[in-house]
Amino acid sequence: MTRNSRALALATAMIGIALLAVFDVVPAEVAQYSPLALMAFVPWVLGDRSCRAVREG
Repeated sequence: MTRNSRALALATAMIGIALLAVFDVVPAEVAQYSPLALMAFVPWVLGDRSCRAVREG
């Protein structure tokens, strides 16, 4: 997956959570902190190796 695809997937997830909050599916308090949580969680799920402290040879 390219870097652009990862950025689009992250943006789509953020917009999706915002829309769920607008229609009261997700509480506003949860949606308020979800972009920060997604920025930490999504790169880990997609296998971005640049955020590891020790790089493998």
